[in-house]
Amino acid sequence: MMAKAPKVVTYRRVSRQSQGVDGLGVAAQAKLLGDYIATHGARVMGEFEEVKSGLRDRPALKAAIAKAKATRSVLLIAKLDRAGRRASEVLTLLDRSDVKVIFADMPNASDLQLGILAVVAQEEARAISVRTKAALAAARERGVKLGGPNGIAPLAAYGALYGNVKAIEGAKAKAQGFANNLSPFVKPYIAAGMSDAAIAEQLNADGVETRREGGRWHRGTVARLRARLVA
Repeated sequence: MMAKAPKVVTYRRVSRQSQGVDGLGVAAQAKLLGDYIATHGARVMGEFEEVKSGLRDRPALKAAIAKAKATRSVLLIAKLDRAGRRASEVLTLLDRSDVKVIFADMPNASDLQLGILAVVAQEEARAISVRTKAALAAARERGVKLGGPNGIAPLAAYGALYGNVKAIEGAKAKAQGFANNLSPFVKPYIAAGMSDAAIAEQLNADGVETRREGGRWHRGTVARLRARLVA
């Protein structure tokens, strides 16, 4: 007798509907979920997606859990960090949702392993933050300018002095120099696999200045910074 095809309810979380580069975007999550479904011949009983980041009360996740309960399905999530940034969020999902949760990138992991990984990831992020703040303080003591001089160097100012070609070259050089200054503080977060939205949140918490004086980091500004650091 052939084994009955497993039933799954999928859940995806992205920062915004236009997201394309934030850690694990829509396409990347869809591939992980699709590969699992194809490999196990699973039947999809429902698909849910959260399109905002940083939500404490996630209605789509609640709906996915309810649908999984009602259909006696597995709650299938692409990756551990899509369940939550904090270990407490992951542990709550595993312990109190009353549904079996599987992460498509490590489907055979036990709840104990997943809990340990969530705690380790949170502690790693905390340790990186502590090291980053210490490094920022040391850099400031050495007189390193981490923010842009008087905000973003206006392209028009370069144009007035040097013409359009020089203006573009000058602006690019300024942006690259700014990115290079921040490299020691940002690359550890990139290496840890943090999404652009999560890095933006952490940089704001660390007190790292943007090129525009008094500005705040967002997913898009981190994405542009990441592109310059990996180019």
